[in-house]
Amino acid sequence: MSAIERRIADFLLDNAHLLRDYSSQQLASALGISQSSVVKFSQKLGFKGYPDLKFCIGEALARETADGASRPAPTRDVSPHVALADALWRGKARAEQETRLLNPLEQIDRIVQAIVDADRVFICGLGQDGIHARGLGLRLSLIGIATVEHADPVLMAASVSSAGPGDVLVVFSEHGRQPELCQVSRQFRARRGKTVSVTRHGANPLRAHADAALLVSAHDDDAHVEPLLYQAALQHMLDLVIVLVCQHSDDYLDHYRNSAEHVQKMLDP
Repeated sequence: MSAIERRIADFLLDNAHLLRDYSSQQLASALGISQSSVVKFSQKLGFKGYPDLKFCIGEALARETADGASRPAPTRDVSPHVALADALWRGKARAEQETRLLNPLEQIDRIVQAIVDADRVFICGLGQDGIHARGLGLRLSLIGIATVEHADPVLMAASVSSAGPGDVLVVFSEHGRQPELCQVSRQFRARRGKTVSVTRHGANPLRAHADAALLVSAHDDDAHVEPLLYQAALQHMLDLVIVLVCQHSDDYLDHYRNSAEHVQKMLDP
């Protein structure tokens, strides 16, 4: 390694737990070097770029934390149910941490700003993804943001025909391969609206068509557990987006209080 590369390597080793808050430009500024030096260093190690290197370090930290937490105390005797609950909680925490590392703060801020500035927010998701799509639509509606939510791609395609440059489309698809949703996304972009995909972190057609992406990481050896980790990590990220949107204006919070009161009166007249 050159002298600059050794400086970068030493910084990464000493501050690995802080990297999720560092962009390549911020890292370069902290070391007093050029951003291209950071990118070239990442590529020299075999990564496509700095984000991939940062994600790999984050995964290693998450595994290390999980391995340390999974070692039972020598004197502790727990029931199978408690052990299972602990393991599930650790899996969800690991998925949430990996997901957070995948989504830089500046990327989340851009998506939040797009939602705040939108004339309307179109939201679509099929099957299990539709649960999170409906949840996001409900919460945005409660704070006063106009939403158009459909679980049917045909109905969404019909609604998208009226979309314009001031609108945003949020598409949920775990694997990002449904042709219908890709078609809706292309149609929306043709109307010059902004599209946001919500998928797993691997490359997929839906993400390729999006202007911005929210990425989820969740892995488990048990096929019936992995979807639970995915849903937990995704929900936590969406909760963060909602909280950030609400911080943009007191009007959103006032609208939420009024909406919640009206809903409560209907449920408990």
